[in-house]
Amino acid sequence: MVERVTATDEAVALIEKLKGRHGPLMFHQSGGCCDGSSPMCYPDGELRVGEQDVYLGEIGGAPFYISADQYNAWKHTQLIIDVVDGRGGMFSLEGPEGVRFFTRSRVFEDEELKQL
Repeated sequence: MVERVTATDEAVALIEKLKGRHGPLMFHQSGGCCDGSSPMCYPDGELRVGEQDVYLGEIGGAPFYISADQYNAWKHTQLIIDVVDGRGGMFSLEGPEGVRFFTRSRVFEDEELKQL
């Protein structure tokens, strides 16, 4: 089964590091401007997930949600969470590490869309 969200080895390694410091984690991709356009990493349960959020799956054992508006715009793509140098969102846990989570994407193939 094709996954709607995956993570690079670098992202999984950072998730493991952050879990060691903060315990279980969660992710949210809201799609707004500024910080909202990056995947945000929080201690699990710190962000209230609402009816307008869509669960995409897990990365590194952490649940990953996206706002419904963003899901509708990106539902034809697989989100690939990576890590790049630079400052992340001010509320995201990776901020002090000097790196940030970054969303890449690829368009699902027709056969993958049928599976979904």
